[in-house]
Amino acid sequence: MSALDFLVELGTEELPPKALNTLAEAFLAGIDKGLQAAGLNYESKTVYAAPRRLAVLITALATQQPDRSINLDGPPRQAAFDAEGNPTQAALGFAKKCGVDLSEIDQSGPKLRYSQSIAGKATASLLPTIVEDSLNDLPIPKRMRWGARKEEFVRPTQWLVMLLGDQVIDCTILAQKAGRDSRGHRFHHPENVRIGSPSSYLADLRAAYVLADANERREIISKRTEELATRQEGTAIVPPALLDEVTALVEWPVPLVCSFEERFLDVPQEALITTMQDNQKYFCLLDADGKLLPRFITVANIESKDPQQIIAGNEKVVRPRLTDAEFFFKQDKKQKLEDFNQRLQNVVFQEKLGSVYDKAERVSRLAAYIAARIGGNASWAARAGLLSKCDLSTEMVGEFPEMQGVAGYYYALNDGEPEDVALALNEQYMPRGAGAELPSTLTGAAVAIADKLDTLVGIFGIGMLPTGSKDPYALRRAALGVLRILIEKQLDLDLNDAVAFAVNAFGTKVKAAGLNDSVLEFIFDRLRARYEDEGVDVATYLSVRALKPGSALDFDQRVQAVQAFRKLPEAAALAAVNKRVSNLLSKVEGSVPTVVEAKYFDNANEFSLYSAIQQADQAVQPMAASRQYSESLARLAALREPVDAFFEAVMVNAEDAKVRANRYALLARLRGLFLGVADISLLG
Repeated sequence: MSALDFLVELGTEELPPKALNTLAEAFLAGIDKGLQAAGLNYESKTVYAAPRRLAVLITALATQQPDRSINLDGPPRQAAFDAEGNPTQAALGFAKKCGVDLSEIDQSGPKLRYSQSIAGKATASLLPTIVEDSLNDLPIPKRMRWGARKEEFVRPTQWLVMLLGDQVIDCTILAQKAGRDSRGHRFHHPENVRIGSPSSYLADLRAAYVLADANERREIISKRTEELATRQEGTAIVPPALLDEVTALVEWPVPLVCSFEERFLDVPQEALITTMQDNQKYFCLLDADGKLLPRFITVANIESKDPQQIIAGNEKVVRPRLTDAEFFFKQDKKQKLEDFNQRLQNVVFQEKLGSVYDKAERVSRLAAYIAARIGGNASWAARAGLLSKCDLSTEMVGEFPEMQGVAGYYYALNDGEPEDVALALNEQYMPRGAGAELPSTLTGAAVAIADKLDTLVGIFGIGMLPTGSKDPYALRRAALGVLRILIEKQLDLDLNDAVAFAVNAFGTKVKAAGLNDSVLEFIFDRLRARYEDEGVDVATYLSVRALKPGSALDFDQRVQAVQAFRKLPEAAALAAVNKRVSNLLSKVEGSVPTVVEAKYFDNANEFSLYSAIQQADQAVQPMAASRQYSESLARLAALREPVDAFFEAVMVNAEDAKVRANRYALLARLRGLFLGVADISLLG
């Protein structure tokens, strides 16, 4: 079967840059789906995307659909005809469904059957529908209509290229008649560009100053930006999302170095970087110490004979932006950071939970409580908590919301607050996402935990639990943040007590009944997913969860110990024994005896197990006290032999009630040793 290359390019007015990659990938996926459904084979598929075009190249596409046959089974013969041999409604309905007369249906088998051979269609006749369906299915939230036309698309369309081999596919899609003429660069080559064949597409456009391959443009921008930054003795900040966006804005990228006045460097660099990246799409430069240089890189969409004009234009545009940031910074510094708290008394945190200032006061008290328990400075934590939300009412954060926390840090330093207090104002929001940076100070950790626990307790306390994908107060992220800080920074905090403190701080604003338990359950539930991501078996997590440790760090240490224990050769047998013992003890009527009396032993294996348990108890007590859980379980693994011997030789449910009770007490002691770390009966 013959094969030809296929090219489709839809030309438009400038496409939304942040959506360009998504639109391109969806266009490719839609065409691939259509080709698969039509049974058309090909060798490779590539998508190209630039500001004014989406294109797909399919190599070695089959020019003809293969012939195919359809076999449809109908009703059984006895249901298809009555006693006189007349067709029933079932038979007539089947024939109608197949679109033929009943006489054309095969009636020789146990069921009626219709077989049809369908000749494959020419690929050229199928492509218009495949392309149109793909364009209609693109993820476009809001489509546009232009002029008097009824067609709708993300942007007005301008041209359409559709070639199968050297031939144009005769069709009209989105008001554009297919041809072989594309368009070049708006300024360097505004004339039409004739596409010779699908394989010459990139080269034909390159000659017209258009790089249709987004990957090529991205690579040029990235490499040239790095070279220019090195010449300036700096490093460029190139966030992947910004690089993608700039790549989607230009057809012929030409990075250029621009500068701004050094006086602006007195403004917090985060504000300058934010405005240059978000508003102007510039790449900022940092020196070797991570300080902002008074220069930036812009990516022009033209190869100018006088690039200095483009540079001067960008420098002129950025100056008012930086002047605004400078003005807000100077205005805010005219008063102490603490004074901004007054404004927050009128800002609602949550209708039933009071103002943002009320929250800051609660966070202050809770942070001091936490700091005292994790080895931090309680007075610094209290101070940082009180100042934690002040910058929300500053001019700087009003203009640049991303500066919350960062602005507070600079203003606190300006007021002469301790470095730890200033840092905590930014660190309270950490971690800002999965895998993101954690607080560097104990003060920051205390405020971050306090802020998150306060939100969790408050929102749970008024019954606004997250449901499905709805989590407006980001409670899942808050819970994960608390866990990450405590575990990764090795901070031993009893969350039972901390949550209880937070509940009390709300007083009558929350429904306290059962609130502690529901918040703690929500927090520790988040660990399950964390461990699954790390490859920890869910049974390991559940074995520790059964003990309900209040400290996340302690929880993690136990989980790691159980993971190590499971690799021991004795683990499976001891888990099974614990399960057996757990079942036996659960059936005991009344309370399980606690005292083991040797006088009731009537078997050497009972003595052996009792002796082994006593020795193990003495050995693991100091280990448990110092949380050497792995060592503790490794030592308990030695109990396998006497345990096995005991169950082989001893009938636990002896007829003598006292002997039976004594054996229960012995097994309870055995189980208690393991419960010092985890309920390993759940591993079986």
